[in-house]
Amino acid sequence: MNLDEFKILSVVLIFITTVLAGLYPFLRKFKTTRPLESPAAEALASGVFLGAGLIHMLGDASKSFLDHGIEYPIAFVLAGSVFLLLLWFEHLGRRLDEHGDSNSPAFAILAMVILSIHSLLAGTVLGLSGSITMMVMILIAILAHKWAASFSLAVQLSKSRLSLRQSLIMFALFTIMLPIGVGLGSGILEYTDNYPLLEPIFYSLAAGTFLYLGTLHGLKQSTLVDKCCDLRNFTFVVIGFALMAVVAIWA
Repeated sequence: MNLDEFKILSVVLIFITTVLAGLYPFLRKFKTTRPLESPAAEALASGVFLGAGLIHMLGDASKSFLDHGIEYPIAFVLAGSVFLLLLWFEHLGRRLDEHGDSNSPAFAILAMVILSIHSLLAGTVLGLSGSITMMVMILIAILAHKWAASFSLAVQLSKSRLSLRQSLIMFALFTIMLPIGVGLGSGILEYTDNYPLLEPIFYSLAAGTFLYLGTLHGLKQSTLVDKCCDLRNFTFVVIGFALMAVVAIWA
């Protein structure tokens, strides 16, 4: 299986997972946003996201900028900016929730925007990847995260004051973000000769969202905050990070 075929397979698997996980809440009209939990899978995904962001994306992006004569640490600035933007979005959502506005359309739309940014940039990384080994690890992490994120977003949309049609449109937009990202990443590879800085720029932006997914996504419910003292879950974080460190030998 070549890279393009694996990218198509990845998009299909993620799309099916997203749709199936989000369909049930719309059919049953769930009224609770209590997240689905799979601690081991979430912890492993956190470690993979953290390792991919730090070891692969930031390292590759920084080296690429240096190779083009840019000594300013722009890769870290871009990654840090995305990280802080996502953190601000989550704090804004948390504030709305604390003030009893969790059923408002604004809260649902904000959740969709946050998760869509994650999906778009994660898809871009898959599209940019030149190693099947690297892509397999990222695919596993995305699938482990995606089903719970899709379910939670569908619940939030279905319990909001948005109409069913509006909610389905929002969910559809979220669903297509990752395929768009994969297409964007693949397209960037076609123009690297004419626009060599596009690849490190998008790697830097994606690194920011991967670092966020691996650390503070969900704030106090995140693996490294809520379950940081659970040795079993923390071990899975370390395993995920270690796997990405090993992949770096070949990728």
